[in-house]
Amino acid sequence: QHALNSGVRRYHVAPVLCQRAKVAMSHFEPNEYINYEKLEKNINIVRKRLDRPLTLSEKIVYGHLDDPAKQEIERGKTYLRLRPDRVAMQDATAQMAMLQFISSGLPKVAVPSTIHCDHLIEAQAGGEKDLQRAKDINQEVYNFLSTAGAKYGVGFWKPGSGIIHQIILENYSYPGVMLIGTDSHTPNGGGLGGICIGVGGADAVDVMAGIPWELKCPKVIGVKLTGKLSGWTSPKDVILKVAGILTVKGGTGAIIEYHGPGVDSISCTGMATICNMGAEIGATTSIFPYNERMKKYLGKTGRADIAALADEFKQHLVPDSGCHYDQVIEINLSELKPHINGPFTPDLAHPVSDIGAVAEKEGWPVDIRVGLIGSCTNSSYEDMGRSAAVAKQALAHGLKCKSKFTITPGSEQIRATIERDGYAKILREVGGLVLANACGPCIGQWDRKDIKKGEKNTIVTSYNRNFTGRNDANPETHAFVTSPEIVTALSIAGTLKFNPETDYLTGADGKKFKLEAPDADELPKLEFDPGQDTYQYPPKDGSGQHVDVSPTSQRLQLLEPFDKWDGKDLEDMLILIKVKGKCTTDHISAAGPWLKFRGHLDNISNNLLIGAINIENGKANSVRNALTQEFGPVPDTARYYKKMGIKWAVVGDENYGEGSSREHAALEPRHLGGRVIITKSFARIHETNLKKQGLLPLTFADPADYNKIHPVDKLSIVGLKDFAPGKPLKCIIKHPNGSQETIMLNHTFNESQIEWFQAGSALNRMKELQQKS
Repeated sequence: QHALNSGVRRYHVAPVLCQRAKVAMSHFEPNEYINYEKLEKNINIVRKRLDRPLTLSEKIVYGHLDDPAKQEIERGKTYLRLRPDRVAMQDATAQMAMLQFISSGLPKVAVPSTIHCDHLIEAQAGGEKDLQRAKDINQEVYNFLSTAGAKYGVGFWKPGSGIIHQIILENYSYPGVMLIGTDSHTPNGGGLGGICIGVGGADAVDVMAGIPWELKCPKVIGVKLTGKLSGWTSPKDVILKVAGILTVKGGTGAIIEYHGPGVDSISCTGMATICNMGAEIGATTSIFPYNERMKKYLGKTGRADIAALADEFKQHLVPDSGCHYDQVIEINLSELKPHINGPFTPDLAHPVSDIGAVAEKEGWPVDIRVGLIGSCTNSSYEDMGRSAAVAKQALAHGLKCKSKFTITPGSEQIRATIERDGYAKILREVGGLVLANACGPCIGQWDRKDIKKGEKNTIVTSYNRNFTGRNDANPETHAFVTSPEIVTALSIAGTLKFNPETDYLTGADGKKFKLEAPDADELPKLEFDPGQDTYQYPPKDGSGQHVDVSPTSQRLQLLEPFDKWDGKDLEDMLILIKVKGKCTTDHISAAGPWLKFRGHLDNISNNLLIGAINIENGKANSVRNALTQEFGPVPDTARYYKKMGIKWAVVGDENYGEGSSREHAALEPRHLGGRVIITKSFARIHETNLKKQGLLPLTFADPADYNKIHPVDKLSIVGLKDFAPGKPLKCIIKHPNGSQETIMLNHTFNESQIEWFQAGSALNRMKELQQKS
């Protein structure tokens, strides 16, 4: 406590003093303690009930049950009521989450919570200039988040602090924690042995309100790692390989649990990289067992006390011997080769040695216009060190990058430390531009000037996601995902046809040379340099704090409750759009320039489904108005139907809502009059977000029935008066010629989720329960 009061941000505590003592979850919340005793008690109750060995995932999930003695537990079927330890929100999603919390009427959050300003900083000229520009442009939003945090007891990480997931790894994640975050890459914290799950803002509000949080009991996919990483192969290649095996939906409804002797050859931040990108295969989250690499990282980030406590409870932070996995994948790290995935989807996996030939065959541009390293996935000290090791070799032979090259530090601590230790200098000398400690181009916050929209080109990144137009809003940008060191090598060569394992470069002296596999420290030899202090503590009493939302603001808007279900079936709904093919949350609610409206529901609704492809004409943002027969933008057509009092539906394909946790993709259709989304299958987070906002996410009992619905049909959902868990609903399709047919639709609603629908939204239901109590 004295250290905190005197402004010291990093300190160590002798492990012998910490055993069985109260240990704080974080330096920033000295009075909130890790409760391994409760975790242990719950695990023992559940183990006795189930009478079988438990996976690590089960231990931590079931260890956070609200009622471990009575909770029905069946993987993949029952809904669990859980008590997470904490909540984290990034600034783009925190706006809507805090607006919903304000609507709840509660005075203060019930669990430790934080806001992280990382999404609203656009990459343009470089770190300092871009950060100052963001502060000027987003002053209204930052002020809202800062004051809302102060009023409701939420810690506030100011712009420039770094990316939410890196901050969590450095300060908040620990073995056995259950943390939910309003960003799909929250599973990054699994690199420190925590169950960290991405959710929508309404889920976060439940936890902040002290209400048990519901999650369908996950299946557990085991990934057994053998052998040892070496050479050019990196932790990123593990998840790139797994993505190729499982595809973008293969992990849906499951936790990916890594185990086996190969785990110990991976650094803690490397494990975080693997867990981070597990979001791209639809997994609920990913996790590694507690080991010495995690202990080492905890010590280096000033949390030796947590490591000492984790050592005592280690039996609960690793899987039981003989535990059962629903599926097992085995990867020999000694045989794993460097991979590069893409373009346009993160599960299209290629060995780096093959990508040049594949690109030429497919007609993808082989010349690399930009290489980008960093992001929440790969911005650790080790990542920067390995990239600098590659760059240093090129510089020694008089070479610089042929491609443009950018570097995104993951946090202020990483930025300050790589500046001190010379990595940043090397990366600049090879031609790199160091960007702000923020998401930047990874999420489309990139003011790109080197190409015109529509120009076919290739970029390589160490990011996690490469959907069409995601990074620069250009649908012709072919984005590939790989490790930072491969990005660096390819940027020096300037072409996808370069394989650093076998190919030679020509130095400035005309002599050929081969890059050696990079080697770098996983953690700095000295302590981390914390850099500037960018954290705002919430006051002990925030009741007098004023939160400003101007009624004329174009960026913030207080929420109005959604209408309650009228007790009737949904009859004669028009089809706003029948979507063809992939429809991610980027397609449903685009990011990039639209991020500035994330706190204003009506304004951001003008991007509803503008990226989705209409099966009727093969175009984006062009749908038929069933009343006027004219084609126009999707949001305009939705607004027209809403004005006329007509309910509408969306028909989608496989894995609808893949990608981010942004609940705007659910709020927007509800706001504009949508009531039903019917698809072949949903991504987990998006399906939950739709339920939370009072929409009906339904799936075809027979996926072939997708072909029976045409954009000009009318749909009726019947049976809502008898809406019950596990009971299918009927859909009557009325064709323009007067004929009709009936198909069956499945759903995954439980009893409480049905109440969300009936009340109009989960927030409405919460307020009803508050009034009753």
